[in-house]
Amino acid sequence: MSNNRGSLRVVPDLIDVFSEIARRNPRRPAIVHNGHALSYGRLLESANALATRLGPDPGTVAVPALHTPETVVALLGVLAAGGTYCPVDPAFPTARRQAMAAAARCRSAVSGRSGDVLRLDLPLRELPEPPEFTGDPPGRPPANPAGNDPEQPAYILFTSGSTGQPKPVVTPRRAVATTARALGDLFGLTPEDRVLQFASLNWDTCFEEILPALTTGAALVLDRDAHSGSFPRFLRMVERERITVLDLPTAFWHELVHHLVDSGDRLPSCLRLLVIGGEAAGPARLADWARLPTGAVRLLNTYGCTETTQITHAVDLAGPLAPGRTWDGTTRAPIGRALPHVVERLDEQGELLIGGPALALGYLGLPEATSTRFTTLDGGRFFRTGDRMSRDPAGLLTHQGRLDGELKVRGIRVDPAEVEAHLTGHPEVTAAAVTGTTAAGRTTLVAYVVARPHTRARQLDRELLSYLRDRVPGHLVPGRITLVPRLVHTPSGKIDRAGCHLRYAASPDRSKETSHEH
Repeated sequence: MSNNRGSLRVVPDLIDVFSEIARRNPRRPAIVHNGHALSYGRLLESANALATRLGPDPGTVAVPALHTPETVVALLGVLAAGGTYCPVDPAFPTARRQAMAAAARCRSAVSGRSGDVLRLDLPLRELPEPPEFTGDPPGRPPANPAGNDPEQPAYILFTSGSTGQPKPVVTPRRAVATTARALGDLFGLTPEDRVLQFASLNWDTCFEEILPALTTGAALVLDRDAHSGSFPRFLRMVERERITVLDLPTAFWHELVHHLVDSGDRLPSCLRLLVIGGEAAGPARLADWARLPTGAVRLLNTYGCTETTQITHAVDLAGPLAPGRTWDGTTRAPIGRALPHVVERLDEQGELLIGGPALALGYLGLPEATSTRFTTLDGGRFFRTGDRMSRDPAGLLTHQGRLDGELKVRGIRVDPAEVEAHLTGHPEVTAAAVTGTTAAGRTTLVAYVVARPHTRARQLDRELLSYLRDRVPGHLVPGRITLVPRLVHTPSGKIDRAGCHLRYAASPDRSKETSHEH
């Protein structure tokens, strides 16, 4: 079964589109950071200044992934120079940051007002101060010898890998330009919109917020109250900053709906679009949403993979573009239909394969992994998502589970084998099985570990948590580690992760278990 709608027409390079917007509207606010605005003119001049400092052909540039305008300036500046942007979270363990920079083959790193926060032993390129805006139209980016080749890498992001090392996904400029235009259309963005930048700068969801906004003349809002942990403060910020578009992880939306139901608070009237994605929308929360006074807000459910460049499928679940749709608390939410630029197929197993101009180039330096997940069918190149789908009579796809062992934790794809590889790298561990468990609508990892003989359980529990925290980001640290005498195996001899969970999760012997809260 297939859908061959994907458009292969060439769209203008993202930097060209952004530059034209900035030259036409230099005084409009491009970024609003904690109430302070940076105009399109100054943003373009700052990006061009960094591009000049980077010089021609800068290769891959490591950039601190922080919720600041500097990160956006660096993204645009690297692209303007013809380089490849690679975000690295300064909060990640040192070993992880170094592994990412090495895997991405970074040649240099950007430093800002906070100095060298990445500490990667790379040549530093200091971010210039935003120039004073003179009122003159901003200049053009410096000449790029590569001519913004559509196949040139635009950014490198990482997905979880079974070897214990992150897999660098290389996304070309054509994919970024195509998706930014498609999402601007999907969201109906105009220069009057104000889009909250909420997602982590490590993951591609942030580009859904940043790039469509800055290529349609909208304002991108960064605000500390977005991450305060308080829903009342979050809602007050939305109202104060006149946010019109929110793009939230589904798990966060679940908690927001709980708050609205329990508190009686209402969504600010300025909000017109709420985008969710990352994992399945809970039927019960959809029913709650439908009972709230949210009829004027588009609730847009989305689906996509890092390898297919942000959103590939979407559907309005509620609001003005979903008239007559009802939710009874039992119906599963569809992920929707393919966007116009996407080519899709469902194979005999129901696995969703995605092709089209927004496809990534593959995994840098990992030809076997690339050939496993990317395939050619009838002359077209496709990515195997690993997601099994069903299609209803209206053509909407609904997620029916994974065909492999991958999980979504905080909306981030996690291969349990990566965590297992780190655990078994500890000298006192002989085997490990990692799986996921769901509580209160959130998926967390649980690990079952077989230790070497005569190992003290409590001491090993503490050591393993410390060991992992020094090596991997928080979403890869299990919420619970249980020492067990042996793992469960399938008849073919493979580790049975689900079987381990069934056997040991309800074990009355709690003395061999430790909990870890993120």
